[in-house]
Amino acid sequence: MPTALIYPLAALAEIAGCFAIWAWWRGASIFWLLPGIVSLALFGWLLAQVEAGFAGRAFAAYGGVYIAASLFWMWGAEGQRPDLWDAAGACLCLIGAAVILFGPRAG
Repeated sequence: MPTALIYPLAALAEIAGCFAIWAWWRGASIFWLLPGIVSLALFGWLLAQVEAGFAGRAFAAYGGVYIAASLFWMWGAEGQRPDLWDAAGACLCLIGAAVILFGPRAG
């Protein structure tokens, strides 16, 4: 599976899992925990599929995608549209992720 597909899927799984636990912690039914835990396990599995020489590099690049995906979650699930500064910050993070993933490496 290509990295360009894995990262967005991993971000969705992580955000959904964290949101489920966040909702439970704030009073939602305990039944939110099971899908939250499954979603977080799926996140871990997906991120482990990234073809990168080092886990730290894969995780660092994923961080930029996670930030952008979090803003889409805020918009879609919470009804709060990102503003110009949110969008600018997400773009900077995605550029940083691309530099980390695709930058030329010595040796």
